Amino acid sequence: MSTTPVPVSDQPVLKLLNVESAYGPIRAIRGVSLQVRRGEIGTVLGSNGAGKTTILKTISGIIDPRKGSIEFKGEDITAKDPAFIVQQGLSHVPEGREVFPLLSVRDNLLMGAYTRNDADGVARDIEAVFGYFPILKERASQDAGLLSGGQQQMLSISRALMAKPDLILLDEPSLGLSPKLTKEIFEIVVRINRERGTTILLVEQNANMALNASDYGYVLENGRIVMEDTCARLREKEDIKEFYLGMKEEGQRAERRWKKKKNWR
Repeated sequence: MSTTPVPVSDQPVLKLLNVESAYGPIRAIRGVSLQVRRGEIGTVLGSNGAGKTTILKTISGIIDPRKGSIEFKGEDITAKDPAFIVQQGLSHVPEGREVFPLLSVRDNLLMGAYTRNDADGVARDIEAVFGYFPILKERASQDAGLLSGGQQQMLSISRALMAKPDLILLDEPSLGLSPKLTKEIFEIVVRINRERGTTILLVEQNANMALNASDYGYVLENGRIVMEDTCARLREKEDIKEFYLGMKEEGQRAERRWKKKKNWR
């Protein structure tokens, strides 16, 4: 496969406009607007409980938004059935991996390809994901529940790839993994994006990894987007250095808060 990076398009593949979702009376995200361009890695940063996972669940149809709209490839997918959304070319890698534990690694991959009817293409893609994650080839006949946490994360990402998605939603891929495995997973995610042109929206607490892997980022606090920019510029912002990268300028106050941008309804 060619290693020439697939160029990022100016055309957004995903657009959220003023999206609000809730769990009962508790609003989890409030007026969230963001977009991910075709071919890029976008990231949403935020502390635990900020609403990152809720954004992904709302996009993929697991949660219906109370307000706002979601477009995928120019089509409205707001509150559509998750099965319909998958068929449009969107795959969701959930937090905590969620493999089928009693199915083999190979059968988990075939489950990812259930929307396809091109057997030859499916076989080629299985070999392609084995190229990204050789350990999965070694464990192809093993029950997925017997894999390590890192191997299950590799399987979850590979299963999502088997659907040949235009967009992958990737939720906390570093959760519970060692720094070495986290680095390895992120390197493969970047390879998948650069080589295959797969658009990725990543949510992650490991801000350093996320900012280095991604092209454009959004900062979420208490369910609201409070900052956005290219990841190169976000890495240089003092607020990001202090709150997410653990780098505080001497003399700065420890309890600074974001200046909220009142751009939501």
